[in-house]
Amino acid sequence: MTSTYGRGAAVTAEGLPEWLEPVARASETIEPHQLSRFLPPETGGRQSAVLVLFGDGPKGPELLLLERAGTLRSHAGQPSFPGGALDPEDGDPASGGLVRAALREAEEETGLDPAGVQIFGVLPQLYIPVSKFVVTPVLGWWREPSPVQPVDEAETARVFTVPVDDLTDPQNRATAIHPSGHTGPAFKVEDALVWGFTAGVIDRILHYAGWERPWDRERRVPLDQRA
Repeated sequence: MTSTYGRGAAVTAEGLPEWLEPVARASETIEPHQLSRFLPPETGGRQSAVLVLFGDGPKGPELLLLERAGTLRSHAGQPSFPGGALDPEDGDPASGGLVRAALREAEEETGLDPAGVQIFGVLPQLYIPVSKFVVTPVLGWWREPSPVQPVDEAETARVFTVPVDDLTDPQNRATAIHPSGHTGPAFKVEDALVWGFTAGVIDRILHYAGWERPWDRERRVPLDQRA
């Protein structure tokens, strides 16, 4: 099935590699509460989108992530998906604006060519209370990879890919403990600790795609006060 939201916003699962089909199937039925306990309020919140981009790398399936610059006011130094707030140029969020926002932000942050990305699914909206962002994860297949690197080093420290096999490795998994007492999944991969919203989305995708392997949920990783 293909949905078209205008230029750069078609959503189709046709022609995906076989290994990615479980993610596409899960995206069609997954409910918001199955992804996070932080759901958008009835009113308010800033509309935004992130690009959850799967590619086929040297070690097999992989995900594209970036590390935010350490000088930013919010989420400094934290690994995340490419993405950001909806701009007027993206159009109506109900008519593909969020898909366009995810692609535009990914291009602005990493330099990737959106023409090589096939959007195959859109997950339910979630909420980040600390920043009051209402976030839509947009699922993409990097059909034609292009070079990526930080476009603006004042915002992005580095751009990197993480093999899915590393994300599912039980030795790379832990439970992050925030100073506030909040706990959530974390991944120690590519010299980075992925936690918070990004780790939560990855954790749920691995689970509902059937890729998750048993891991020690009692392994704790404390976060510092700046987190």
